[in-house]
Amino acid sequence: MRRVTWRNLVARKVRLLLSAFAIVLGIAFLSGSLVFTDTIGKSFDQIALGTVTDVAVRPQTGEGDAVAMSVNREARTIPASVVDQVAALRDVARAEGAVNGGGLFVVKKNNRLLGGTGAPTIALNSGPADPIPNAAGEQMLSWDAGRPPAKEGEVAMDARSAEVAGYRVGDTVKIALPSDPPILKAELVGIFDFTSGGLAGATLVMFDDVSAQKYFLDGEDAYSVIQIEAKPGASQQQVADQVAEVIPEGTEAVTGDFVAQESKDLFDQLLGFLNTFLLVFAGIALVVGTFLIVNTFSILVAQRSRELALLRALGASRRQVSRSVLTEAFVIGVIGSTLGLALGFALAMLLKVLFSNFGLDLSGTALVFRTRTIVLAYVVGVIVTMLAAWIPARRAARVPPVAAMRDEIAMPESSLRWRLVLALLFGLAGAGAMAAGSWLDVPRPIAWVGAGIFGVLMAVALGSPIIATPVLAVFGALYRLLYKSVGKLAAQNARRNPRRTAATASALMIGLALVTTMSILGASINKSIDAGVEREFSADFVIQNVSGQPFSPGISKKVSEVPGVAGVAPVQAIVFRADGSQVFASATDPVQLASVFDLDYTAGEAPAADGTIALSESLAASLGRTVGDVVELSFSTGKVDGKVTGVYSDSNIVGQAVVPLSTVTTAGIRRGDTTLALNATPGTGTRTVRANLERAVGENPTIVVQDKESYAEAQRSQVNTLLYLIYALLGLAIVIAVLGIINTLALSVIERTREIGLLRAVGLTRPQLRRMVRLESVAIAILGAVLGIGAGLLFGIALQRSFADDGISDLAIPSGSLAVFVVVSALVGVLAAVLPARRAAKLDVLRAITGE
Repeated sequence: MRRVTWRNLVARKVRLLLSAFAIVLGIAFLSGSLVFTDTIGKSFDQIALGTVTDVAVRPQTGEGDAVAMSVNREARTIPASVVDQVAALRDVARAEGAVNGGGLFVVKKNNRLLGGTGAPTIALNSGPADPIPNAAGEQMLSWDAGRPPAKEGEVAMDARSAEVAGYRVGDTVKIALPSDPPILKAELVGIFDFTSGGLAGATLVMFDDVSAQKYFLDGEDAYSVIQIEAKPGASQQQVADQVAEVIPEGTEAVTGDFVAQESKDLFDQLLGFLNTFLLVFAGIALVVGTFLIVNTFSILVAQRSRELALLRALGASRRQVSRSVLTEAFVIGVIGSTLGLALGFALAMLLKVLFSNFGLDLSGTALVFRTRTIVLAYVVGVIVTMLAAWIPARRAARVPPVAAMRDEIAMPESSLRWRLVLALLFGLAGAGAMAAGSWLDVPRPIAWVGAGIFGVLMAVALGSPIIATPVLAVFGALYRLLYKSVGKLAAQNARRNPRRTAATASALMIGLALVTTMSILGASINKSIDAGVEREFSADFVIQNVSGQPFSPGISKKVSEVPGVAGVAPVQAIVFRADGSQVFASATDPVQLASVFDLDYTAGEAPAADGTIALSESLAASLGRTVGDVVELSFSTGKVDGKVTGVYSDSNIVGQAVVPLSTVTTAGIRRGDTTLALNATPGTGTRTVRANLERAVGENPTIVVQDKESYAEAQRSQVNTLLYLIYALLGLAIVIAVLGIINTLALSVIERTREIGLLRAVGLTRPQLRRMVRLESVAIAILGAVLGIGAGLLFGIALQRSFADDGISDLAIPSGSLAVFVVVSALVGVLAAVLPARRAAKLDVLRAITGE
């Protein structure tokens, strides 16, 4: 039996490798995702470990996460006098103050931003001539050219950023600051390297100590953190305990190991979503590939029915026959996983190049290929392949030995009854879960909808042989009308084995169902944006940072003096936690905001006094708070109490809560406007005012002036960019589905060799034969499109309903896009039939008639 198994593998290597290609693509995406995210993790780990000293003194940190810490910029400082106090301790070798600043942008020579929406730009001070080494005893920076900045008007940059921006030592660098002045022009006096590896696309800009304090600490003689080097023989914890006794209240001494782990945990939070996002598409590819493998083995087993019957007649047991088929599946799984690993490595390199265009530059970090990736790739690839081949293997074992003496052998087929029962069970459970997530008040509604989508997808896949019958009947009538006998033959071929046709169509169905779902969700988001802007955008103009980062409050003063501007309302985005839930809020001047936007207060009034807050209706309901209650706002910098003064209707203009700007200062967060809302003076032309505003901020490329139309377009473009990325990833499932159609048709042609020979003998021409195969392929593709778009409509509506309270309030069905999907599916059918149709047309008539 082993020799027979290996002979079959060699004899059918092309067909089996085509099946293995589905596993190759799925494993490539799986391994490529793991390699890429492991590489990012290593790069961030190098940054975390390369920037910590033995001990650090910093303001005490409270509750926070990666998102909150990236939005809320720390404003608390440590007095410079603390440096001398710490340096005098017994086990401290050296101590120095460090200034860390964010929110700045380097402007390249072509007046475009360096980095933009990608990795951040970080400011640091030059410090002493002999800086403290990191915890590993290494200098953090090495100088390529020039020197550290020594006075105001001088800066230094990391080598990669200087090269990308087009600057050399001696050039004048233009920098957008989050403070005054908003635009700084300084001489580049030095270029340095980060010695512990790459910076993952981040930009480092060094200032002299006084300038760094001026721009990022409001001119205080203070530091963001104090870095400490321990004396030889003293442990990090021992030094930290000594330091803790002399530092002021509100600060803490932490070891370098603790800071490094803390940084790694924050990076892991950021990477978690990316890793999950990529692995979801790997899972989709593997599920779609499973349909292809099931179909391939079903057809191969059917073609080898006489051979299997003869083996049974010669004494082979059912177990041996089943084991033979599973052995072939095992070999395919190993080959597919091996090729997938190799392709995954190439995919990781491609992702590395792709993400560098978005600011995540990993050129300084080699790809990480862990043993876990290899083991997981083989385990998943082999198990998926063998599970897919299990049902055909069982079917092969049930071939009776006496069947070898018959001219025609029909493989034993199970009844469709159990498929129908399972499909109904999955469908009912899935529909119930989607209904609960869409219309009922259940925890984590998106999880309910996701589980429901999986259930309905399984129901459609299981019930597709039954659903396919009426759809293919329509094709039969249409084909007979348009193509006469050739069309009738094509329809009969598609209906001959509904399981096979449905399984092939189901692979395409899954891909199109997900594409349709995302199209509906994207269209609904865009419609909700347009409706929200039309309903709430009462300002004439909005000024924002192109990257969404805070900008200098000085911009507000500058534009308020522009001729034709009647009022300016500054808004700063902040993040805090209330009762354990993350809240995205807006800090503003309520009086100025009311002069520009008319928030619909359903209870109470705007929060004008210090220590007050207004809640959106959905947040008030989730927190169980109303007017007069107190909410504790937890920041990473500390806690602030807010008394609820009002509740307003959910808005796309402001966040889930509104607080006075004084809350920002009280919480220890640095001021920086995220948005400026402006109204023009009545009677002044808006075109004139916009031109005046653009001239006022024209020197700053981080600032953009938008009216209602351009604001809505900017919001839509962000949604569309994400959708295009998702479409590209879902294209992998479509590619696998096309391979499935090609494989099914190719094997079907081989299976019907004698039949094709007889058709050619009775007068069917080669062009007619090619048309017959094409029409069969189009029927399969359109069946997949009908099932996929139908399921996608259901999923898209359910998802929109589950997000209705989160701003996606308006449902939109992109009928034009859905029509394009159907047309593209038909074209996919035509293209998928090219090779099988050519193969069928080239068959020798006499050999085909006498073939087995």
